Amino acid sequence: MKILHPILSLFLLVLIFSCKSTAKWEGQGPIQIVPTESKPIDLQEKKTFDLENRVYFSNQFEGARLHDAKRINDSLISITILPENEPINPSPWYAFKIWSASPQTFWVKFTYSDKGFHRYYPKISQDGYAYSNADSADFVLPTVAEGRPTEAFLKVSSSPDTLWVAAQDLVGTQHVTDWKAELLKLDFVEKIEIGQSTNGRTLEVLKIGTADDQKMLMAISMQHPPEVPGYLAMKAFVETICEDSPEARKFRSKFNLYVMPQMNPDGVSNGHWRHNVGGIDLNRDWVNFNQPETKALSAFMEKKVADSGGKFVFAADFHATWEDIFYTINEDLEGNFPGLIPKLIKRSSKRIPGYDPNIRPTETNERSVTSNSYFFFVHGAESMTFEVGDNTPRELIRKKGELTARELMRLLK
Repeated sequence: MKILHPILSLFLLVLIFSCKSTAKWEGQGPIQIVPTESKPIDLQEKKTFDLENRVYFSNQFEGARLHDAKRINDSLISITILPENEPINPSPWYAFKIWSASPQTFWVKFTYSDKGFHRYYPKISQDGYAYSNADSADFVLPTVAEGRPTEAFLKVSSSPDTLWVAAQDLVGTQHVTDWKAELLKLDFVEKIEIGQSTNGRTLEVLKIGTADDQKMLMAISMQHPPEVPGYLAMKAFVETICEDSPEARKFRSKFNLYVMPQMNPDGVSNGHWRHNVGGIDLNRDWVNFNQPETKALSAFMEKKVADSGGKFVFAADFHATWEDIFYTINEDLEGNFPGLIPKLIKRSSKRIPGYDPNIRPTETNERSVTSNSYFFFVHGAESMTFEVGDNTPRELIRKKGELTARELMRLLK
């Protein structure tokens, strides 16, 4: 098999995964309606693979995805990554640990058994918490005549110290629990239990603010486990609204923000590519509500409106995809604060030098099966799907989340 030089392979990666052209990326096509009754999933076997020369690969941690590891020769180990079930969106998550009895250097070949392709640039960590991109000289994609690369190669230097490799920063359920615990130290933040996942995890919403629920906001993220960049943008958005500033304090006295930072904790914990443990894409279940996560949050919102007599004026669902893009409601339709979303996106984007937002309003006037559509058509909330590019720099992600919150507070004051 012909392998590209590392610099050329990196160039190909950029072209495939995050290229910016003169024409803006068109984004996804029309959302397809699919059945959302639970389906069987593949529960990967949790194990440590003991390979020759005392090299070890392991998926025995939360969020791991690794189905097999085999030594091909002294310098090559092949691993297999498979989805939880099919059909599935091409979001091939992987996460595993490597260590060896003595220092060794070898190549790891990623394979997907015709179930997917290599999408995410590898992230490396020495402690399982802080991640950075693998060195470009150590990552190679094969030549691709048509379609996308179904294999990838990563050069690894192993030692007795554990090395973590993952598709994105590993944000597990404990990470989110710890973040929520920090926010709960603030006297204007409280935790509300709204249900349980299929695997028995508590589904929680944070209430941020001291208002009377006449004007409410909603923010959610991680309906899809690998979409960590979206979570990071949501995190910056929420932390900005929690700031101890005159602007933020005044805003919290008038508006309550409700946040569900990890909609799919079971999928995250199991290292899924996209679905929950019911084998369903949660962002296709906002009409039928067959899954406990969507059912719990929709019931919470509807009860909140019924009990308070108030309304949701804004909602954002934070995701990640190939490139930065905003999916919005048809601009001819009016909700509880007409014109809010276009103004918000344009004003916040203007504060980032050279940034030209990619905004894709839906063309239909009818309700769809996504959260964005549910927030608008059921609650009248001015809503958007806030998509962050897979490879968007972390500092830009933080800036986008922060500026969105600041401009929102100014527009709603």
